[in-house]
Amino acid sequence: MEVKIRKLSDEELKELGVDSWPTWEKGVSEFDWYYDTNEDFYVLEGEVEVRTEDGKIYKFGEGDFVTFPKGVRCTWKVLKPIRKRYRLY
Repeated sequence: MEVKIRKLSDEELKELGVDSWPTWEKGVSEFDWYYDTNEDFYVLEGEVEVRTEDGKIYKFGEGDFVTFPKGVRCTWKVLKPIRKRYRLY
């Protein structure tokens, strides 16, 4: 189960309808999380470091498009307040 972080063009974001996805915000904090579904999100602002239970560390921030697959257990460390648009599937 690999977390994917990539940059998408404005056209790709538009094709996915990212502007219509719900928004989620979180201040500087640290918390455990389990993905019981797949999630895609586009980071509007902020900076986060995520450590998965297998010890991998992922860093992402403004402008990144991130995919977390179902089944991932991790710890989120929000370094700068995050605001993202997301979809669950």
